[in-house]
Amino acid sequence: MAAILGLDISKDTIDACLLDERGEHAKKIANNPKGFGRLERWLINRRAKDIHVCMEATGAYFEGVAEALADAGHLVSVVNPAQIKFYAQSLLSRAKTDAVDARIIAQFCRAQRPPPWKAPSAKERKLRGLVRFCDHLKSTRAAYDVQRQTPNLIKEVHRSISKLIKELDEQIAVVETEIAALIDDDPDLRERHRLLKSIDGVGDTTAATILAEVPQLEEFRDAKAVAAFAGLSSRTRSSGTSVRGSGAICKTGNARLRKALWWPAIVGIRHNPRLRALAQRLRDAGKPSKKIIIAAMRKLLILAYGVLKSRRPFDAALTTA
Repeated sequence: MAAILGLDISKDTIDACLLDERGEHAKKIANNPKGFGRLERWLINRRAKDIHVCMEATGAYFEGVAEALADAGHLVSVVNPAQIKFYAQSLLSRAKTDAVDARIIAQFCRAQRPPPWKAPSAKERKLRGLVRFCDHLKSTRAAYDVQRQTPNLIKEVHRSISKLIKELDEQIAVVETEIAALIDDDPDLRERHRLLKSIDGVGDTTAATILAEVPQLEEFRDAKAVAAFAGLSSRTRSSGTSVRGSGAICKTGNARLRKALWWPAIVGIRHNPRLRALAQRLRDAGKPSKKIIIAAMRKLLILAYGVLKSRRPFDAALTTA
């Protein structure tokens, strides 16, 4: 039978469980390039062939090993953590350790055969790195700006913070120029960026973030899958007559994407006819402001999916994305 490799991934370590015709084998490695090399050598030593690798989409922690294994020619699947959680519950699994989780992921992969994950290209990885670094610089600048407004701040500290902010502004401008050049130099990225910007509420930064965080957005099977990837699927709590929750979002997806959509959704509610109509319907239904913004975020992402899937610019007059 084909070998199955389940990986339980944390920030610093990876627990691996290999299932093959000879049984079950475990390995623990560091979550860094050196660890990825050790994992590949271990697989070679185990004489594992036709390996199907499966892991959870755990923030950015899975990306390095997923890309390394895909580059090495292995079939890689990246699944929503909720799928593994529900599968573990179906097995009545009570133990909760990294090694046990790796085994459950491997068993899930063997039973369900999840679809393959497509690794981003070198250019897409470069765009992702630049976009995330730019976001980090902006977050650092915002934190310094808040500190600069502290009451009774001594002038020496104020002067130093102002100098740091100026340097950050210069670095942000440099990185934004590099992002724009990278997109403009690639015909496909340039066209997809243009399509995303046709949506009212989506600017340069948001369009670049969507391309960086979801490089194959248009390849999702449907809008529900897109919302689930971002962690923007609604979750209703209702049971019998006693449990009536207001609902929430399933925040198990890409947190960076959700962060990038927050302010564009607010802008879109004011200027995008689709989002404005959606917001008004929810207000009339008595929904709170936060839930309205989250619904607008979800709609904005679905519109992005629509323009990339159809390869046509956004048209507010159409009734469907």
